[in-house]
This record gives sequence, structure tokens and C-alpha cells, in this order.
Amino acid sequence: MLVNKSSIQAAFVAIKTLFNNAFAAAPSSWEKIAMKVPSSTGSNLYAWLSAFPRMRRWIGDKHVKNLQAYTYSVVNEDFEATVEVDRNHIEDDQLGIYDPQAKMAGFSAKQLPDELVFELVNKSFSERCYDGQYFFDTDHPVAGQSVSNMGTKRLSIATLADAEASYGAAWTVMQEFKDEDGRPINVAPTVLLVPPALRDTARRLLTTEKLANGEDNPYKGTAEVVVEPRLTSRTAWFLLDTSKPVLPFIYQERKAPVFVQQTAPEADDVFNRKKFKFGAEARAAAGYGFWQLAYGSTGTGS
Repeated sequence: MLVNKSSIQAAFVAIKTLFNNAFAAAPSSWEKIAMKVPSSTGSNLYAWLSAFPRMRRWIGDKHVKNLQAYTYSVVNEDFEATVEVDRNHIEDDQLGIYDPQAKMAGFSAKQLPDELVFELVNKSFSERCYDGQYFFDTDHPVAGQSVSNMGTKRLSIATLADAEASYGAAWTVMQEFKDEDGRPINVAPTVLLVPPALRDTARRLLTTEKLANGEDNPYKGTAEVVVEPRLTSRTAWFLLDTSKPVLPFIYQERKAPVFVQQTAPEADDVFNRKKFKFGAEARAAAGYGFWQLAYGSTGTGS
């Protein structure tokens, strides 16, 4: 094949098509637990999480929710995946050897939000959210009191008492959360997020009529099980309310993943090393949303 601008462009159109098809077909689960927040600068400030507005009776002057002096911000980062294409392979009409790399670049680009969001979940017992506490912590400040959204019970379906002490207790804790005015937030858990090691336990808890010892299971159908291989703890489990406009986790997108290519024949890499390039670029980050919509257990207790 004669290598010129038109033949190079034609070759990379085929590569881009493979990239886009793989991107479109790649599975993704981050949207089950996180919300997308657009970003137009280098970082986003999330002080607004401290002023969760709710309707109230209008008596006298309006009650204005003031932003507290929180400085929680999420800084966008750059991401890339790059593949080199040897000019000889274009000349010899052997671009097919790059098909798997083009597909994997598209697959990886689609899953960037998953990578960021579930990395955040893995760090949620040790990284801070908008109120300065760890996202899952025992002493979030609310109206002068300490409130916990963290436990240590292992997820269990051995007996009704065990299920009540783990999953049931988490439900109760979340539904008792109140705002700064002392009013219930009306949390309604919808997702039980677990690692593969807890897959069978979680599914039996939420889909079977009976518990392991034959007792009736009152928790059947109370939430959706989401099994995530990216979770690194074999024991930690998470109960989340994803029914609200604000979700427990944030995927912040400055620039969506895009296909990029360097195909100029006069480029230094082509002249010196006979290498063209293609790949994906993105700018994004992940952060913690409203902690009241999440409960996390380390699963390390009895």
C-alpha cells in the first residue's frame, strides 16, 4: 500500500470505527451508584452538599439554606491510553494486527468512570467527604450531634437474628437519618453493593423465601444486588439509596473519553521512528456525594 495522507486517513478511520464500536458495547455499572456531574474548570467545589434543600411550611420569612464553610473540591485528572502503529504495517496492509488494541482502547475508555467510582468506594472508609469526616464514619456532625453511617457486621443469612443485625440494622440506621432541622430525610435503600465473595449471600438474602436455617426471609426484594469485581475487600458491603436526584458517589466529567490520533507523516515520531499513534484521552475525577444516602460495613465483625 502506498503510504500517503489519504491512505493513512483511511486506515485510521477503520481503527476509529473499531474503537467506537467497542466503546458502545462495553458494559458499565457505575451509573447504578453514582451521578454524573459536568465540569467546566480544573475542579468542582461541592459545598452545596451541606445545604440539602427540602420543602417546609412557609410561615413568615423564607428559611434560606446557607452553605456551610466546607471546602470539599474534586480536582480533574488527565487519562490516556495510547497505541503505536508501525508505518511498515500500513505499507504491508497489516493493520488487522491492531484490531484487538483498538477494541481494548475503546473498552477501557468506556470503563473509565467505573474504574474511578469503584476506586472511590474502596477508599470510602479512609477518605474524607464534604463534612471533613471519612465518607463511612461513626461521627458525622448533624445538628450538633454525631451520626454514624458505618458498621462492622458481616453480611449474614444464617438466621433471622443474623440478617437483622447486619442488613436489617443498616436499613434502620439509614431510615432514621435526619437533616439539620431534625426532620427525617426519608432514605429508602435501593442497592446492596457487594464484592464477588459476598455475591451468593447477597442474592440469597434478597431473592429467596427462606434464610439458611429455614426461617422466613423478610428482606426478599427489598433492594437490588450489584456485584462489583473491582471491590477489593472480600468482607465489606454497602447499602445505598439511589432513588434521589443526588447520589452517594459522583463521577465528575471535564472531557468525555475521545478517540485521538497522530497521523501526520511529517511528525517527529514518524520521521525518526516510523511510528504513528492512536488512542483515547479524557479528563475526569470521582468524589463523594451525600453520605446520608449510604451505609458501609467493613464486615470484619461478628
